[in-house]
Amino acid sequence: MKIADIKPWIVGVPSRDPLRPRRELVFVQVDTSDGITGWGEVTTYPGPIANRAVCAVFRQMKEILAGDDASRIEATWHKVFRAFTYMGSMGMTTAVASGIDIALWDIRGKEMKLPIYKLLGGAVRDNIPLYTHPPRSTSVQESAKLAKETVDIGYKAIKTDPFWEEKAVTQTTYLSGQISPEGEQKGVDIIATIREAVGPKVEIMIDAHAHYNVPTGVRLATRLAPYNITWFEEPVPPESYHALKQVRQQVPVRICVGERLHTRFEFVPIFENQLADYIMPDVTWTGGITELKKIANLAEAYYVPITPHDASGPINIMAGAHAMMTVPNFYRLESARLFVEAYSNLLVTPLDIRDGTLHMSDRPGLGIEFNMDYLKNNAAPGWGG
Repeated sequence: MKIADIKPWIVGVPSRDPLRPRRELVFVQVDTSDGITGWGEVTTYPGPIANRAVCAVFRQMKEILAGDDASRIEATWHKVFRAFTYMGSMGMTTAVASGIDIALWDIRGKEMKLPIYKLLGGAVRDNIPLYTHPPRSTSVQESAKLAKETVDIGYKAIKTDPFWEEKAVTQTTYLSGQISPEGEQKGVDIIATIREAVGPKVEIMIDAHAHYNVPTGVRLATRLAPYNITWFEEPVPPESYHALKQVRQQVPVRICVGERLHTRFEFVPIFENQLADYIMPDVTWTGGITELKKIANLAEAYYVPITPHDASGPINIMAGAHAMMTVPNFYRLESARLFVEAYSNLLVTPLDIRDGTLHMSDRPGLGIEFNMDYLKNNAAPGWGG
């Protein structure tokens, strides 16, 4: 069975997130000579420019992959990865490798009539525990109310950025790495109020979105420590392991990093220098299912839990879930609650999420089927496959 065609999609989906009432998701469709189609995803941040750039590269990938054996997933990963060798191994390179890798695993599962996790060694658990994000609010009391509502529908772990109002939600506003005293105090008040509302047993993760310099990251993590946070995520930008080490040595909370790290090679210094308690690679950015599994195996050797990042579309969550079904050192999988609700527009059968847990099926490949009418009707002009 040969790779016959590669088609990128940019599809708009609504959400109830006031900051992102409509999001663009990037999918890649890989067709084979035997008529089997696989799907991958590579949604990027902050969005429009990066999404179109990666889709343009997908169109070019047909020239080097058409005619290749679709079952040679490892060989294809290296062919794609090394095609960009002089551009470097992060960002665009691993995004493209991720999308195609996930699609090839989807194809392989459909060909074998098995879910991907059964091709990766089989399940070590029955389902996938999740953590999710409560809806955002600029009000301290409303933030606590929304967190409590999220817990009440069954989630036992939530994540939030209490400083988002001042710092936005992605690392596109970094300049000095500082925050105002007013913004800092409001963020601390939000977490104090959320903890009181949800009680002592619910896990609270803090996403710092890599916004801070070393002293600011240290101060914020230390101030949030009394509220029993599970981790303080990405305290500093990912470019400096030294900055991360400085924070790590000074804070009384656990550290989680990894959504902006690409391939196992960038995780080696994290493990060797004991820079994190948890890692959170994103299956659509770090190199796909093939690479996520390798990173998880590497983390297992250091007894570090893996808790994949997922704040995009349904393929993102399902690709990560299939890999984590087979991983002993898995902790929780991220899910963006407001986006998960929008997935039902895209899918023939909605994801089976109950009581904060993703229940996996035995359907082949990724186990999902797109509503093609929705994709076609909501595709960005020029990017409809």
